[in-house]
Amino acid sequence: MVASNVRPIHSCECSVCQQRPRGAAAREHRAINRLFAAADERMRRLFAGLLASKIGRGGIQELARITGLHRNTIAQGLRELRQKRRLPAGRVRRAGAGRKHLEDKRPGRSRPCRSFCKMPRPAIQSPA
Repeated sequence: MVASNVRPIHSCECSVCQQRPRGAAAREHRAINRLFAAADERMRRLFAGLLASKIGRGGIQELARITGLHRNTIAQGLRELRQKRRLPAGRVRRAGAGRKHLEDKRPGRSRPCRSFCKMPRPAIQSPA
C-alpha cells in the first residue's frame, strides 16, 4: 500500500498571523505550510529542523505553532540534520521503523480475514 503524500495545508495559529493576516510574516508562514503540505514525512522533519535551527532559541515551539507539527517531530528533524549517517535514498524511516506485521506480532495465527474471504457468499433473494 502506497502512502499518500497529500496533506491538508495547515493554517498558522501564531499571534502575528492572527493580528495581520495579510502581512509579510503571514505570507511567509503560508508559503512554509504550502511546502510542508507537498513534502513527504522525512522532508517535513528535515525542513522543520532546519528552520528551527535558523530561528534559534524557541525555534521548535515557534515552528510547531506555524506548521502544526509536534515538537518531538521537529526535534527529530534537528537530530537527523546533525547526524553524520544519512538514510539510504528512497527511505523515509530507518529500517525496522513502523508498525510490525500482524504475523510477526502473533506467530502461528493466521489473519482472520483470510478465512472469511474464502467463505461462499449467501444467495441474496429479492423481495417478491
